Amino acid sequence: MSTLSWHFLKGTHMKKIIPAFAAVMFSFVTAACSPDAPPASESTQTPAAELAPASAPAVAVDPAHNSRNSLDWAGVYAGTIPAASGLGIDVTITLRNDSTYTVQYHYIDKQDGDFATDGVFQWDEEGGAITLDAKDIPPHYQVGENQLIQLDMEGNPITGELAEHYVLKKKL
Repeated sequence: MSTLSWHFLKGTHMKKIIPAFAAVMFSFVTAACSPDAPPASESTQTPAAELAPASAPAVAVDPAHNSRNSLDWAGVYAGTIPAASGLGIDVTITLRNDSTYTVQYHYIDKQDGDFATDGVFQWDEEGGAITLDAKDIPPHYQVGENQLIQLDMEGNPITGELAEHYVLKKKL
C-alpha cells in the first residue's frame, strides 16, 4: 500500500467510514434476523390453505343447538326465485309453530299465475331443514337465521350461478 493511501485510511476519513460501515452492517443483520419481516420476494398475506392443515377435522355440530330449537324460525319468508320460463316467481311461505305452513306462488309475468297451498311440514333428524308435504312445489328448505334456503327435489343444496336466488328472507 502506498504511503498516501495509508495516510488517507489512517486519517479522518477512516474515522467516518468505519462507523458508517458498522451502522449499515448492523441494519442488514437485524433485518435479516427479524422474524416479522417477510422476504422481499414473498407476499405478506398467508394463503388460506396454509392457515388450516389439510387434515383438519370437520367442525362438530352440537346436537343440542340447531335451527329447530335455537332460532326464531316461525314467521313469513318471501323472495323471488327463478322461473324456467318467465321473469320469476314471487314466493311467500308462512311457517307456524304447530308445524303447519302456507305457500303462495305468484308467477310474475303470467295471467292466472297464482298458486297457493297449505299443509304440514316435518323437521329432519338434525333439526336444520324442513320438508313440506306439498306435491306440486319444491318441498325441501334449509332453515337459517332469518332465511329459508330452497333445496333441490332430493333435499340437496342448489348450486350454480342462480343458487343465491333461492333464498327467502324472513319478514321482520
